[in-house]
Amino acid sequence: MDYHYETQPVPNPMAYYMHRSPWWFHSFETLFNHVIELIVPFFIFMGRRMCAVNGLLQILFQVVLIVSGNLSFLNWLTIVPSIACFDDASLGFLFRSGQGGVKHQVEKVQSEGKPATTWGMQIRRVANISVGLLIVCLSMPVVLNLVSSQQIMNTSFNPLRIVNTYGAFGSITKERTEVVIQGTLSADPSDPGALWEEYEFKCKPGDLRRRPCLISPYHYRLDWLMWFAAFQTYEQNEWVIHLAGKLLANDTLTLSLMAHNPFEGREPPRWVRGEHFRYKFSAPGGNHAAEGKWWIRRRIGPYFPPVNSSGLRKYFEARDWPHPDSE
Repeated sequence: MDYHYETQPVPNPMAYYMHRSPWWFHSFETLFNHVIELIVPFFIFMGRRMCAVNGLLQILFQVVLIVSGNLSFLNWLTIVPSIACFDDASLGFLFRSGQGGVKHQVEKVQSEGKPATTWGMQIRRVANISVGLLIVCLSMPVVLNLVSSQQIMNTSFNPLRIVNTYGAFGSITKERTEVVIQGTLSADPSDPGALWEEYEFKCKPGDLRRRPCLISPYHYRLDWLMWFAAFQTYEQNEWVIHLAGKLLANDTLTLSLMAHNPFEGREPPRWVRGEHFRYKFSAPGGNHAAEGKWWIRRRIGPYFPPVNSSGLRKYFEARDWPHPDSE
């Protein structure tokens, strides 16, 4: 937790302040996380009251995650099954109790007693048990993977794909790196006097003075992918070069995914490059914050070298990508 708020895919404004919480608070967060995820779920099997406690704690946990970061719709979806932890008595206050109301109709059905068992009910019961046993059998490799020292994430272990391992990310980095994409109208990219202008994404860190965004449950997938690309190489993320090719052509659809195009209303850039930076939150009340900076950054080096449209033609052809100039 000492690093999570700063290094998560797309921090929000609250993450800026929670990152500066004291060490004991981060330690408490870690303990709370383990209790919620490893112990509290078993409350489901301990009666209706403890089941409701589990639902409340799980929803509270997800709300904290929503408030402290832009993790798209993941936390909102996780809240949905937690609602099933509350029975009719727990949720009754939400519904009208007068004549003809939902509560009245439910009480009427319940007063009629248990319906007689039919062949259809028996068949449904057998089907439910069969599906449950199938899921248990198919889950064995998933459970073994869970306790493995070489755990695999986001993988299916059977052709039916009924059960699988899932995770947004298995670990976090201790430092935040960002790929900043720049373009220039200069004919020579190695000219020291070349003016390199930065593209701005809709939500990921870039401009040091731009406040972290708040978009949950919406999901900017390009911004999310740029986070992954930043701690890998462009050779591992060839789509980044494809993106550069689209920017060289001032592709309208691609630019609709960006917040700022420095070449809007002008001719397209002649060269595009990727620069690698290390980003850190500025300290609230510090000198950088006084200058209006939410972030401070230090250049690491080039992420991908300057590329131009003609130089990318063979690169695109080798991967069967349509060249932007020919679209």
